[in-house]
Amino acid sequence: MNNGQITKLTFEIGIASNKQKLGDYLFEKLRELSKMYLRELIKTGKCEVNGALENSGYRLRSNDFIEIEADLSRGTAMRPEIIALDIIFEDGELIVVNKPAGMLVHPSHRENSGTLLNALAYHLNRGSEKLIRPGLIHRLDKQTSGLIVVAKTERAHRIVSGHFMKKRVDKRYLALVEGVVADNEGTIEAPIGRYDDLKHWSVKADGKHSESRFWVRERNADTTLIELEPVTGRTNQLRIHCELIGHPIVGDTRRGGREFKRLCLHAFKLAFPHPETNERIGFEIEAPTDFLDS
Repeated sequence: MNNGQITKLTFEIGIASNKQKLGDYLFEKLRELSKMYLRELIKTGKCEVNGALENSGYRLRSNDFIEIEADLSRGTAMRPEIIALDIIFEDGELIVVNKPAGMLVHPSHRENSGTLLNALAYHLNRGSEKLIRPGLIHRLDKQTSGLIVVAKTERAHRIVSGHFMKKRVDKRYLALVEGVVADNEGTIEAPIGRYDDLKHWSVKADGKHSESRFWVRERNADTTLIELEPVTGRTNQLRIHCELIGHPIVGDTRRGGREFKRLCLHAFKLAFPHPETNERIGFEIEAPTDFLDS
């Protein structure tokens, strides 16, 4: 049913989507729309499950019935744009890209072009008879560079997202931090939460448990190159934890790092089971040259 540009859509939940979060399910089904817009629809009562209003985190059950009213013209995330991509791997299920620093992963209310999704919408649909909707599985901050995997099918999106949830994914980062780190390796644990008045994420007594591991790669005169593993996946976790131990990341001026041409944080390693074969696949790239030229 159309009312101007508003379309009423309905979905019936099958067994495969049992216990999936409402927000994740809708983003999987309506990948041309941004997650931010879908959350807005849920919050403002434009989405009902079995005739009742639920939040984004509601766990769906088999035979649940979803009704949602959406403006499908808001699909900026699927607007194709010719943007160069550094493709590390691609098959019929997945694409792995080395995202440059300074590129948003998906459109926001402030920036709705020039993003990784805009670039993928063009790349994946060149000469394709069937529309391929890139499905985000995880994210990197705008200023963080490195490996990111994106699904090309709904099935791949569901399976690999499950691997992330079940901690079957190995993610490692390289960070150039301020000062000389004394310990060769260590674990950083501190709860992370959001200070609403400051619109800032940081260590917070009532925040969520957060844990990161680090290993020193190279010590310089006034900086250290470290490898980081985010055991948990909180917002800005690695940046916050590096600040906490007195070694903020170079370029992270908000947390005590020096002014630099970029944030020196790079996702260099990614490994997970392939959604088709279940065989573990892994990718590893070195830090870009500008990262180490400090």
